[in-house]
Amino acid sequence: MSKLKFILSGGGTGGHIYPAVAIADELKRRHPDAEFLFVGAQDRMEMQKVPKAGYKIEGLWISGIQRKLTLQNLAFPFKLLSSLRKSRKIIKNFQPDVVIGTGGFASGPLLKVANQKNIPTVLQEQNSFAGITNKWLANQADKICVAYAGMEKFFPKEKIRFTGNPVRQDLIEIQNKENEAEAYFNLIPNKKTVLVIGGSLGAKRVNELIEANLSYFEANNLQLVWQTGKLYFEKYKKYQSANVQVHEFLDRMDLAYSAADMIISRAGAGSVSELCMVAKPVVFIPSPNVAEDHQTKNAMSLVKEEAAIMLKETELEEKFQQEFSALISSETLQQKLSANILKLAKPNATKDIAGEIEKLIKKN
Repeated sequence: MSKLKFILSGGGTGGHIYPAVAIADELKRRHPDAEFLFVGAQDRMEMQKVPKAGYKIEGLWISGIQRKLTLQNLAFPFKLLSSLRKSRKIIKNFQPDVVIGTGGFASGPLLKVANQKNIPTVLQEQNSFAGITNKWLANQADKICVAYAGMEKFFPKEKIRFTGNPVRQDLIEIQNKENEAEAYFNLIPNKKTVLVIGGSLGAKRVNELIEANLSYFEANNLQLVWQTGKLYFEKYKKYQSANVQVHEFLDRMDLAYSAADMIISRAGAGSVSELCMVAKPVVFIPSPNVAEDHQTKNAMSLVKEEAAIMLKETELEEKFQQEFSALISSETLQQKLSANILKLAKPNATKDIAGEIEKLIKKN
């Protein structure tokens, strides 16, 4: 049997990139001789993050459509035609057995060409509200792996597989890494650690909250591992100190999660799935600037199970210190949140998605 060949496409944000990497890692574990190629947008973060994960990547000249009239919108038809041409060339040269899309604009033209060539395609949708690209591709996809119930309102019901979101293996195996994490982040031993994560680009409102409460954290004998995101690092790096570790990006999320006693996070689908596996007490601050307010829905699905705390951006000044003080002062509450969030984890999501992909290969 000839070597299997997989193309994976998804990017723009970590929420699209890391599921693709997790799926590739699982397929590589099952098929060590297989060949892998990623396809992303040539000016987005996947062009750096995917090679760091050990995979080759090709870039397309593609971007999304802005809501208002811009020069970027006027260029979109030309970018789409360019990306379709390059996608045809990539697929002709690589000859994949399956093409997998995890969302993001680059996956659109690539999977459209794969469908035209009758190559099996699989979509992986992380969110409770489906992305534009996956909705555009859904009718021609062979299978659509989802993480939330009720996705038939976006996709053909017969194609849906309820798998959960892929989580990288290193995040599943964070136990017994506390000493390594402490050394990696230069943390003070026996001091409680708060991990702050706002997404790869950063979260303006979350960063403002942390800045406003630095003296509060210090007064409560807490140290921070604070991921500001790419857009905000220059503004907040001045707060770097023995008690405050300021990072643009966290390359070792396994160690960051291992070090954390409590976590403050946005509620993107990928983050929620990871945090269920990590099983630490979480305060979610959902972004209100997303389609259908799906981050609030993501967070509320955990709050209803007494598995997390949620604070809306509009109530941070009024409630943050009150809610956080209640959390740090109660071991019982911390243990309850940790136990309940773990019940919602789907540790086999990546394996189940890989299994669905393998079924397509056997079928063809």
